Amino acid sequence: MKKVLFLIHDLGQGGAEKVLINLVNHLDLARFDVTVMSLFGGGINEQFLKPEIKYLTVFKKMVPGNTKLMKMLSPNQLHKCFIREKYDIEISYLEGPAARIISGCKDDTTKLVSWIHVEQHTMKQLSASFRSAKEASECYGRFDMTVCVSKCVRDDFCEILDYKKPCRVLYNTVESEMIVRKSIEKVNIFSDYKVFRIVAVGTLKAIKGYERLFEVVKKLTLESYSIHLYVLGIGPEKKKLENYIKENELEKVISLLGYDTNPYKFVKNCDLFVCSSYAEGFSTSATEALIVGTPVCTVEVSGMKEMLGENNEYGIVTENNEEALYQGIKRLLDNPDLLAHYKKQAEIRGRMFNTENTVKAVEEMLLSL
Repeated sequence: MKKVLFLIHDLGQGGAEKVLINLVNHLDLARFDVTVMSLFGGGINEQFLKPEIKYLTVFKKMVPGNTKLMKMLSPNQLHKCFIREKYDIEISYLEGPAARIISGCKDDTTKLVSWIHVEQHTMKQLSASFRSAKEASECYGRFDMTVCVSKCVRDDFCEILDYKKPCRVLYNTVESEMIVRKSIEKVNIFSDYKVFRIVAVGTLKAIKGYERLFEVVKKLTLESYSIHLYVLGIGPEKKKLENYIKENELEKVISLLGYDTNPYKFVKNCDLFVCSSYAEGFSTSATEALIVGTPVCTVEVSGMKEMLGENNEYGIVTENNEEALYQGIKRLLDNPDLLAHYKKQAEIRGRMFNTENTVKAVEEMLLSL
């Protein structure tokens, strides 16, 4: 049996955190002795870990300025402080601090895996959690395997570091059967009034591009389209977005629903899922929309063309700007037949993200190390 450690910053509401829970809950525990460790406890996704999975935290809650504090110690010193047991495989399940800590392992018999979730574009961004670009390059060079969640993320990572060590793409694990089952629950907040329902899911932070999505919704409303945007998520931009809605008198057009453990029932009962992000890794929320058969319109971010096709076969991918997103949504509003077509295509593409297949690929990777 392989003894495996997954280290992550925290188990908050983010996509990577959710995907990690999905993955470890479905690993074959007859072959893998699994421990999940988060640097900081209190994350909302902790409750979904199966009891069979060992869970450890370094600190009970978030420590302000933790990245700067951790830079005071070397990767080896951090590893000695935080990782007290011997593991066959140690996995950094996010770029940054977790990768720096795991890279400090000095046991040659332990295999090290780095899991990269987002495009980082520049060495400055990639090395932000390290003391320097040189240290970042050295740390990532210590890993036996690097896993990326999409081809775009892999190409970006390898180009920045001129990376020559093993690096492969493994798609995120989603609980497809559970998603479908929970999506049929009733949604009480939706009125019977005929309105085109748009949904967006994700942390309320600037990188998600909600303000420009609100601008698109405002423009369409002024053009007399009967639409309503529902946003699921919590985060630091909440007050700013609430102010935008109030200042633009959009209270009857945009609803911030907060965090819900079952976003699938909302997505299932909406006409269109929209992603307005400036950057993504491989969008878990968009994947879930396909699984429940909701058409997707998204700006081009990492992984979307892999998910929806180079030529918009399974959904609409626009250029990553406000005007292009506006035109993409408007096109679907004006063409009910096209929307119906993409609903069918979403159902087809959703079958690609079968839980069993994605977990099997990870297990094979771990056993091959």
